[in-house]
Amino acid sequence: MSSVSTYTTRHFLGLKGVSAEEITSILDRAAYWEQSPNKVNNQFNGKFVSNLFFENSTRTRFSFELAQKRLGADVLNFSSAESSVQKGESIYDTVRTLESMGIDAGVIRLKPNGVLQELAEKIKIPLINAGDGNNEHPTQALLDFYTMRKQFGAIKGLTVSIIGDILHSRVARSNLWGLIALGAKVQFCAPASMQAPELAEFAPYVSFEEALKADVVMMLRVQLERHDTGLIKSAEEYREQYGMTVERASRMAPHAIIMHPAPVNRNVELDDELVEHEKSKIFTQIAHGVPIRMAVIERALS
Repeated sequence: MSSVSTYTTRHFLGLKGVSAEEITSILDRAAYWEQSPNKVNNQFNGKFVSNLFFENSTRTRFSFELAQKRLGADVLNFSSAESSVQKGESIYDTVRTLESMGIDAGVIRLKPNGVLQELAEKIKIPLINAGDGNNEHPTQALLDFYTMRKQFGAIKGLTVSIIGDILHSRVARSNLWGLIALGAKVQFCAPASMQAPELAEFAPYVSFEEALKADVVMMLRVQLERHDTGLIKSAEEYREQYGMTVERASRMAPHAIIMHPAPVNRNVELDDELVEHEKSKIFTQIAHGVPIRMAVIERALS
């Protein structure tokens, strides 16, 4: 257990303000778990972890559950659609109830901004952020960093372009904070209606042409469910202006890679034939989610 760092808090809420040393220690521990020949480790036998998903998820939830089971923990899955939340119970009361029953940690995904921070101030068991509103999605960013590090050997000095709906993206924010800490240069590319002006001082907004020159081009999912204000006129128009087409991919540097947090809207932000192209690391990213989340869960329970 000596490879697991001592942290100032057992909660894992985001990457803003987290040091390069802490991030690197998680990546190093994930490498240990990825190389482990044992599918199941009984390290946390008798520990109970609850997945508290107040917002729908497939990849993140299954990835966390697989990570928990590989560490030998007992898993309780919570879905707000099947819970007392539908009867009006508050998120705090739900989490506090499970804490009272004796769970050892909670993995939580929420739609509203700010609620997770409030919970962390009142709840004593460690909480792990599995995505909160437009704020952060730290384990997604960590698996992105792990993918970049395996591809390039180091993250320091890389240029990373993040393209798409920056305004609504928690993935963009967690990547921004972590990549800056690790010494990468981050730049954004987005339609005016999808820019987050408050982030411009940390990462400039550039043209698509300039964005294509990066070492890593990260396409963000067009979050159609969040566009009730008509930020995009049509999926076809978005693809034409801001999608990674086969033609645009051909203009990337030979060493450069395409990333995407998934799920992909095929033929919107990414042409269908690029999803499993040799430049694309999308399924590699997904594979890295389990060892990264094992490292984060281990950090919380140790």
